[in-house]
Amino acid sequence: MINVLIADDHTLIRKGLKQILDDTEDMRVAGEAETGMQAIQMAQKSPFDMVLLDISLPDKNGIDVLKQLKLNNPDVPVLMLSMHAEDQYAVRSMKAGAAGYLNKQSAPSQLVTAIRTVASGKKYISGELAEQLANGISQGFQELRHQTLSDREYQTLCLMASGKKLSEMAKIMSLSAKTVSVYRARLLEKMNLKTNAEAIHYAISNHLIE
Repeated sequence: MINVLIADDHTLIRKGLKQILDDTEDMRVAGEAETGMQAIQMAQKSPFDMVLLDISLPDKNGIDVLKQLKLNNPDVPVLMLSMHAEDQYAVRSMKAGAAGYLNKQSAPSQLVTAIRTVASGKKYISGELAEQLANGISQGFQELRHQTLSDREYQTLCLMASGKKLSEMAKIMSLSAKTVSVYRARLLEKMNLKTNAEAIHYAISNHLIE
């Protein structure tokens, strides 16, 4: 039996995922978390075979939660779930230690296969991600500008594009406003952008926010 912890702040999505797993003989939902901190705490207290982790959580960035989960429980595989297409977060997630990445739109058809794959110790790569990786090889891995950013810089960019003020960004990221300003300056420099407005336009144009 594969015991799964689901971490997603949307009740309907959790119910939908739970229904799929409950209808599968070798799987069961052994825990549900609505926030990143709750997921981290639950994973420390109870043994789970794997974690289904939403990348967009209300209190902590999903990549940060992933890193903490892997730090606390390195042997427990984490399958990332996201509304974002594979080109936005998949490679970043895998680099941070995820065992797989699944777009929520394709989750119903691929979820069971993905869970069995990562629970057996393998990596799960969807057909869409495999195609993108193959295209990247043929194109010589020409990275998009946002793919050169660190996780914190990328998070700053997405929060800027979501209309968050500096103080709000600092609170969400659990950092000082001064530190967030440093990340903002770095991302503008790395992406060769001059203003916040240009960065926001880039993020929206490249569908980096939901």
